[in-house]
Amino acid sequence: MKINEIFKSIQGETSYAGLPCIFIRITGCNLRCSYCDTTYAFEDGKEMSINSIIESVDTLRSKLVCVTGGEPLFNIETPYLITELINKKHTVMVETNGSCDISIISKEAIKIMDIKCPDSYMTHLMNWKNIEYLSKIDEVKFVLNSRNDYDWAKDIIKKYNLSEITNVLIGTVFGTTYPKNVVKWILEDDLNVRFQLQLHKYIWEPDTRGV
Repeated sequence: MKINEIFKSIQGETSYAGLPCIFIRITGCNLRCSYCDTTYAFEDGKEMSINSIIESVDTLRSKLVCVTGGEPLFNIETPYLITELINKKHTVMVETNGSCDISIISKEAIKIMDIKCPDSYMTHLMNWKNIEYLSKIDEVKFVLNSRNDYDWAKDIIKKYNLSEITNVLIGTVFGTTYPKNVVKWILEDDLNVRFQLQLHKYIWEPDTRGV
């Protein structure tokens, strides 16, 4: 499978933010979100066997592993990689854009699923059936770029009863002026969600890779 990068850093998002984590970034993505910050993962990478990936992970020494992209489920070998990492006693997070079938992921993995808001221009490619495969260990993530995105996300949370099904995260496109506004709206609406920032982009320069 084609791998863009493997590195150790801290998890910058989700309820695991701040924990040491090994990231496996798989090359390739089927979406083109308007605000994408990992366009370099669309094509760049090198072919690696699952065994060689596991060996690289072993040298970095962390039990928490995040399989990301791109879109990791765009690669047919990804479910096998996830299973092998779990067999090696890693806690595995899988970041997915919500368009691919997540039922192929091991139930022992933590699914971090984007729900694409209107400003991403990718909402029409969401696989809504994926919500049926979410559990309490999983998380869904909304990335907002406007008040319209917030109102849409609020409606989706209510429509699918997401806060009762799984953990709901709301963040903003990095560099916008919206974080304060979004926190204000969440408090006013008493939403049962976790607000998050991309922690790694505040520690390092926003475009820094391998962190």
